[in-house]
Amino acid sequence: MAVRNQQSSTILPAMAVFGLALIASAPAKADAAFLPGLKKHQLLTSTSPDNGDQNPYALVVAPASAGSVRKNDVLIGNFNNKGNLQGTGSTIVDYRPSTGQMSVFAATPASLPGCPGGVGLTTAMTMLKSGWVIVGSAPSTDGTSKTLGQGCLIVLDSFGKVAGTIAGPEINDPWGNMAVIDNGDTAKLFVSNVGFDIGTSGAPTVHDKATVLRIDLSIPDGKPPVVTEKTVIADGLASQADPGVFLIGPTGLALGSQGQLYISDAIGNRVVSIPDAASRTSSAGTGKEIAKGGFLNRPLALATAPNGNLLVINGLDGFVVEVDPDGGKQLARRLIDGDQAQSPPGSGDLFGIAINPDGKSFYYVEDDINALVEAK
Repeated sequence: MAVRNQQSSTILPAMAVFGLALIASAPAKADAAFLPGLKKHQLLTSTSPDNGDQNPYALVVAPASAGSVRKNDVLIGNFNNKGNLQGTGSTIVDYRPSTGQMSVFAATPASLPGCPGGVGLTTAMTMLKSGWVIVGSAPSTDGTSKTLGQGCLIVLDSFGKVAGTIAGPEINDPWGNMAVIDNGDTAKLFVSNVGFDIGTSGAPTVHDKATVLRIDLSIPDGKPPVVTEKTVIADGLASQADPGVFLIGPTGLALGSQGQLYISDAIGNRVVSIPDAASRTSSAGTGKEIAKGGFLNRPLALATAPNGNLLVINGLDGFVVEVDPDGGKQLARRLIDGDQAQSPPGSGDLFGIAINPDGKSFYYVEDDINALVEAK
């Protein structure tokens, strides 16, 4: 996550299978929690391609087979280039669980018409059932937020070729992992935008201007998605530039069973909820607070576990936290990155998370070693 990552990116899947340390779980709901059932984690592949891109952010499991992608492949985006400059990564790699092989899915140009500031691929990424891949860009020209560009969403076909961009005044450094409602010929994307009013000073001033934007898409047969509507459904969330991790702001997005959207408010150290996310026509502001503090330590990516609970990746330690979204109770936490090079261990190493379609495990990325890992 931070620019300090200078370790080798050569990872062999057979290197080791390590035990996962269960630190705490709530006795009252231990049987209902997902994390206590996981016993190990396994390094699957390096996420750094031949061009040297590093710092894996986005993590998406393919919902369908299309083009060069097979269903259940894992797509991983890189935020840094080979010089370890943040906001300059331009590649997406494809890990195929059935073969254990990694290949390059996309290598986007360093600059694109319609994408202000260049290309630096963020964790805002999804693959639609129709095969289109949409990924966010929060670019820099020198690896710092002093040269932060407005960015855009980049639309790729199922072979990784750029088909267009989505930009405009509502889109400013699309950052957090997307939540998606995908109906095949239509879709709704939920994207956090953290760049508003941050400016180019690089100063760590907090601005309460970050938003979550819902983008409604029409997907004509064989043609790129078309934006039919954009609606800000949350605003007033905190974001800031940061010399170590580039940007801090709302990162995790996950849909709930009652139509709500959960958002990880990194600076507020909490998870909030926006009601009627798919249908509302106005902003709910910063939403309703679901969980705050406790095991949370700068919450980043979110995923919904098979039991309906939220899995929350921490940015300031190596833990993933399980939260009951109904009552906000923090049921368990697990240390999934104990790298002693950081203090506390694993701090700044974790970012993306995605549930394995088998419902028994989850994928995550370790930025310190540029690796895809499975907890199972």
